[in-house]
Amino acid sequence: MSVYRVGLGLCLIFWWANAMAQETEEKASVVFDELYDEPYSINKLFIGVQPFYGELFATNVNAGFGADVQYLHKNKFDVKAHFRKTYSSQFFDFNRQLAKQNSSVSNKPEIFNYYELGGTYHIKDFDVSSTTKIFLHRKSFSRARWAATVPLYAEVPSKLRKIYGARLGTVIWNSTVDLNRTLESQGLSKSDLVNDEGIGLPNNDDFNVFSNIYATNIYVGASMSWIRNIAVSFDKYDEGIDDGILTVFLDLMFAPALTLDPVVYNNEEYSTDAVKTNKIGFRAGLEGKFNRTLSWAYGGEIGYRPSLDGSGFFAMFKVSFPVFSSNLENKVEAFEK
Repeated sequence: MSVYRVGLGLCLIFWWANAMAQETEEKASVVFDELYDEPYSINKLFIGVQPFYGELFATNVNAGFGADVQYLHKNKFDVKAHFRKTYSSQFFDFNRQLAKQNSSVSNKPEIFNYYELGGTYHIKDFDVSSTTKIFLHRKSFSRARWAATVPLYAEVPSKLRKIYGARLGTVIWNSTVDLNRTLESQGLSKSDLVNDEGIGLPNNDDFNVFSNIYATNIYVGASMSWIRNIAVSFDKYDEGIDDGILTVFLDLMFAPALTLDPVVYNNEEYSTDAVKTNKIGFRAGLEGKFNRTLSWAYGGEIGYRPSLDGSGFFAMFKVSFPVFSSNLENKVEAFEK
C-alpha cells in the first residue's frame, strides 16, 4: 500500500510540474501594435431588437419582446426611446391570463404595454489613462480546445472615456391588475368597491375582481458611463478588440397620472377609489452594448415603480439581438489623380 501511495504521489508531482511548465510557456510575453484607441469615435445611432425580456413585477408578472433606439449627439447629450409588450396572455401576461380564465366582472383585460422616452445630458465627458484586459486567441484553436482552456489575457494601455450624466424622461405603461390580491394586501374587501347607490361588490371567496391600471411616470436621475474603443494586433495571436459601452443609472420616479378603472359588474360601475395607490418610486439599472455595426446588448433594472400601494416592486432583465449601429456619416474623402 505504501509503494502504491508513493507511486501515486510521484505521478501527481510529475503532472503538476508538467502543467506548470506548459503554463509558463503559454504565458510568454506578447508584442502588440495599437490599431486605434478612440473612445470618442463611436457610432451615433443604435437600434436594438429585443426578442425577449422578463419582468418580475408585483402588479403583474410579464415577459415578451421589445425594441429601443438610442442617438448620441457628440459629447453633449443622448436620447433614447424604448417599448416592450407581451407576446400573448399565455406567454406571458400573468394577470391578463388569470382574468381571461377566472374574472367575475365585465372589464376587458388590458395587454401589458410599456413605453419610455428620455434623454441624458452629459454634465462631464472626459477620458483618463487606463488599461484593459484583452483575451488572447488564435484561429487555429479548435472549439474543443478553446472550451477546455482557461483563456490567457494581456493588459493593454488604453483610454477610458467617462460620462457623468443627468437624466430626464417619461414612462407610460398599462396592465391588468388582480384586485382580489390587492384588496387583501391593503386590508380591504370587495364590498369596499361600491356603486352609485353605495352597494358593494359580492364579498364571496369565488368572486374574482380584475381591473386595468394606466400610469404616466416622470423620472429624473443620474448616470455614469464607461466607454472603450480600442483594437490591437499581437505578434502571435489574433487581433483583439475592447469596444464596450457600459452605463449604470439611478432614477427617482413620480406618477402625475395613475388611474385604476372602475369595476363593471351587471352593467354597473363600482368605484375603485378605496384602493390605495403610490405615486413615488425609484429604480437602479445598467445597460451594456458594443460599438459594432451588428452586435448584441443587455440590460436590467430593479426598484419600486409607482403603482398600486404595496405592488410596486419590480426586477427586469432584457437581451437585445441584433443591435444595428451607424455613425450616420456617408461622406468619404476624394483625391484627384
